[in-house]
Amino acid sequence: MPILFGVVLLDLIGFGIVIPILPFLSPQLGASKMDIALIIVAYAAGAGLCGGFWGRLSDRIGRKKVIMICLAGAALGYVMLGLASELWMVYAARAFAGLMAGNFGVASAMVADLTRPDQRARGMGMIGAAWGLGIMLGPFLGGLLAGNSGDFTLPCIAAGVMSTLAIVAAAVFLPESVSAANRAANREKQRTGGSGGSLAMLKATGNRLLALQYALHNSVASGFTYLVPLWTGDLLGWGAREVGMLFGAQGAIMVVLQAGLLGPLVRLLGEWRLLRLMIGLFLTGVLVALFARGPVAMSAAVFIAMSGGTLCMPLLNTIASQRTPLELRGEMLGTTSAAASWGRVCGPLMGGVGLALFGYTGGWIACALVLCAYFSWAWCAGPRKKI
Repeated sequence: MPILFGVVLLDLIGFGIVIPILPFLSPQLGASKMDIALIIVAYAAGAGLCGGFWGRLSDRIGRKKVIMICLAGAALGYVMLGLASELWMVYAARAFAGLMAGNFGVASAMVADLTRPDQRARGMGMIGAAWGLGIMLGPFLGGLLAGNSGDFTLPCIAAGVMSTLAIVAAAVFLPESVSAANRAANREKQRTGGSGGSLAMLKATGNRLLALQYALHNSVASGFTYLVPLWTGDLLGWGAREVGMLFGAQGAIMVVLQAGLLGPLVRLLGEWRLLRLMIGLFLTGVLVALFARGPVAMSAAVFIAMSGGTLCMPLLNTIASQRTPLELRGEMLGTTSAAASWGRVCGPLMGGVGLALFGYTGGWIACALVLCAYFSWAWCAGPRKKI
């Protein structure tokens, strides 16, 4: 687990580096605010198309090999972004990076392989903590490297270097979590058509509505992340450095919540009660953003919303892994990762349309309505027998 944590952390630092610079890099090449949303969509659409594929491939050839392949693709995508001199090149770089973005689902499957059901939330929280550290350190580094010069090549190259370091760490230190016998059995099952595809798997395991929640959650999370740099830039005059510091501070909060508090909170409340509470906190932060003015209130809205949202994903992953047999685990978590990516397709579009038609009020209201549907599912659903 510590080795997997380190590999994921290095990858996510690279991912985090580009978060605060993308909304400022693209306008230099003639992009509008809707273009920025569509660039985010290009990445998410690529990930949505290939998420299930990477999960199934990891069942067949092992988690470690797939993680290394995806890391190599990420490194190349960052270099392509750093060298972009035309707007279409930014689109192409982010779409390619999305096609290679299978790591989070595969890493989650590896965590499920390595943990008992009663310890799984804590394990998923460690992966979430790696995400939090990446979101804390990556944007901070991206903002510092970008500075005020407007040259974003160096942050992109740095992101590629982080992914390359993660490849080396995975190759040398990361063990395989799927035994050779299980890989052979999975290959045979997939070869003979026994898996029946992702939709059949979701139906057989009763997880269709659960997969939908990944899309709902990530549509709001990505819409929120799309809106915040533009919102703070327009209302407060913030640039890449200030936005990077804001996301960096939130990343520190995410690390504390996921690495330190998730396990005890699950033992106290259980996965489902805690999930409902966190969705409620996410919704509260969005509603605060609706009325916030000034740096203190706007920063508070970001911290409240993202603190609630950050615990939802490891809880959803825990629930998904507990509902899925071992031989389908990679496919299941790859499929939910793909559903999350399609949510990230919808989120920036939702935020961009709301922003274009009704200003930031429209964007926040759209996020709140989706969160209400998400909360309704969590309120009505409940636990099953753990597998």
